Amino acid sequence: MRDERALLELFEGTGALLRGHFRLTSGLHSEVYLQCALVLQHPSYAGELGAQLADAFRGAGAEAVVAPAIGGILVAHEVARALGVRGLFTEREDGRMRLRRGFSLRGGERVLVVEDVITTGGSTREVIRAVEEAGAKVVGVGALVDRSGGKAEFSVPRTALLSLALPNYPPESCPLCARGLPAVKLGSRPATEG
Repeated sequence: MRDERALLELFEGTGALLRGHFRLTSGLHSEVYLQCALVLQHPSYAGELGAQLADAFRGAGAEAVVAPAIGGILVAHEVARALGVRGLFTEREDGRMRLRRGFSLRGGERVLVVEDVITTGGSTREVIRAVEEAGAKVVGVGALVDRSGGKAEFSVPRTALLSLALPNYPPESCPLCARGLPAVKLGSRPATEG
């Protein structure tokens, strides 16, 4: 099991911790970006991180694991494998997170919601809403990285393998923008206009 320092070294060593000027999915700007896909492309790391996150929720009685597409898909798969349950994901349809592709949850089914990176918690809360709308019960939230430093709030227990208090800026007060540095948008979906 890796501690936070070893996890940070893993992210740096795989090139998953990037420095520059980035426009995050939340619409905020930052000089640090965590591209978890660069860690998760290695099956041994993906399995290890999934098992470590699953260990934090062994007593929660999760019967399924759900994550937002695209970044959370591998996280959900590996956590579900470690827990011996199903791994599902939500996708945006008509601007809302929904279970698609024939995925469904039973009424009252106990669900763990996982993410690759939490910044504001917005995507995670959307997944929670989709799970609850399906009649299931969210028993926890897990993430590989919480870049809010624990400030993103949820109504259920939450754990992140790596918690970082990284500065984020609204575009209108971003010091990197003020210096004229162009913002790069990475990730799987357009950033929210800030």
